Amino acid sequence: MLCLFDLDGTLIDSEQGITACVKHALARLDVPAPAHEELRRWIGPPLRHSFAPLLAHDAGRIEAAVEYYHERFNTHGWREHEIYPGIARLIERLLAAGHQLAVVTSKPHRHAAPIIAHLPFGEAFLRLYGPHPDSPHSEKASMIAEALTDFGCKPADAVMIGDRHFDIDGAVANDVRGIGVLWGFGSRAELELAGAHAMAATPDELAALLLA
Repeated sequence: MLCLFDLDGTLIDSEQGITACVKHALARLDVPAPAHEELRRWIGPPLRHSFAPLLAHDAGRIEAAVEYYHERFNTHGWREHEIYPGIARLIERLLAAGHQLAVVTSKPHRHAAPIIAHLPFGEAFLRLYGPHPDSPHSEKASMIAEALTDFGCKPADAVMIGDRHFDIDGAVANDVRGIGVLWGFGSRAELELAGAHAMAATPDELAALLLA
């Protein structure tokens, strides 16, 4: 089976790095940062989507904010994350069972690549799919479609695993099973509404679903 993993909120807890970079970008534009709970909702969606309401949908200011975000992420933000407990063991078990693994993330490829390279199990992922840095969209659907083509995989033989509705939306668009994980930044209600095939509250529960 081809197992496609989201990155933020699924493999790693990237809250510290992402929220710090958002605050940095807004400070450079003299815009007050939202409350912490609101900032947590920025983890998963494309940056431009999240910056737009705060910046009056001003295209120039949105692009400036994205650049300021990248400015800090390139030096500090990419290191500011923790691997969720149980993920390393999950990856080990999936490899032992002969599954193929790849990452499908809303994070631009150039940001995701160094993170994955530094994960202790980073080599387990045969490919990384991330949107172009200039794209305003998550593009999960098109990236999943690309992965199916690259691996010569039928939708029935693949699964998309993630914590936000973007992951499930992309899976549904490709007739791929979408499994929602409940340790990330989304909610059970969000994932159910998007049409998740199943839910996992822990990496062990996810393993049980994938290795059944």
